[in-house]
Amino acid sequence: MDTLAIVILNYNGQSFLAKFLPTVLAYAEGHPVYVADSASTDGSVAFVQDNFPAVRLIKLAHNGGYAGGYNMALEYIRTHHGGARYYVLPNSDIEVTPGWIAPVLSLLESNPKIAACQPKILSYSQRDTFEHAGAAGGFVDKLGYVFCRGRVFATFETDQGQYNDNQQVFWATGACLFVRADLFHQAGGFDTTFFAHMEEIDLCWRLQRLEYEVWACGQSTVYHVGGGTLPKSNPHKTYLNYRNSLFMLYKNWPADGWLWGKILLRLVLDGVSSLLFLKVGQWRDVQAIIRAHFAFYGHLPYLRRQRKALRQQQKQAVALYPYSIVWQYFVKGKKTFRELRDL
Repeated sequence: MDTLAIVILNYNGQSFLAKFLPTVLAYAEGHPVYVADSASTDGSVAFVQDNFPAVRLIKLAHNGGYAGGYNMALEYIRTHHGGARYYVLPNSDIEVTPGWIAPVLSLLESNPKIAACQPKILSYSQRDTFEHAGAAGGFVDKLGYVFCRGRVFATFETDQGQYNDNQQVFWATGACLFVRADLFHQAGGFDTTFFAHMEEIDLCWRLQRLEYEVWACGQSTVYHVGGGTLPKSNPHKTYLNYRNSLFMLYKNWPADGWLWGKILLRLVLDGVSSLLFLKVGQWRDVQAIIRAHFAFYGHLPYLRRQRKALRQQQKQAVALYPYSIVWQYFVKGKKTFRELRDL
């Protein structure tokens, strides 16, 4: 069994593989590197075979998104390659740095209660600035909205070493997720209904309900292009983010009381955010938010079953940020993580 398997999920990302795979191989620290290809049509498979013979290639039969693709790839590694104690799942548009693995592995090895971890995520284009997808570790507020150390909504902090510590967080980013292999499989992996976006937050929530912890490691840094598969302005990305946020909240919210009140308030707040899209002429994003809510209601039978099963498995309640991040940011003017109350 390998100590760590580095697993990159690829879908039509040949340009990113050409740019970033050499660095991953150079700084792999002796750990095997896998590329799991989700039935790409851009020649990615042949490109990897011809140029990177050291890479272990997994050919998936179809594109199951981030959630389905990684579930299939990691199960394949477990059953065909003897498995690994830990997985790290860097996006294909991640640039790793020398020594990026050792500090995270050391943190995981120091505490068996840590199930998942992430390095600092900085922007590839603005290298002194935290990147949107995870920054220095994430949290969830009482309405299911997510934010990070280093990034709250559209405010991105400059990295000045303020998050160089190792810190327990609520969720670790899927842009570069380290996770214990046995716990990943024990928890059921990613929820494939999510397809992409927020499936890692859902997984981190479930791992904590099983009495494990999630951390961010400030001694490891990677750089993220962001929007490699879906640009930030893509309406489908808007749809997935709004829909999956509701999925996650309904599945995992710890008590029946007030749940539907929170869903109703989310409907109002999401409606307000759609007006902001409307103001700048992004009609398709407004339609995406409407579709996201209808999709949530359409999935309620499935979500109810998931909610019931999770409550039966739960070993401990999980604490959320007890305030509304929307209120703190837009009304109270708290723009950075360190300005927020009770964190």
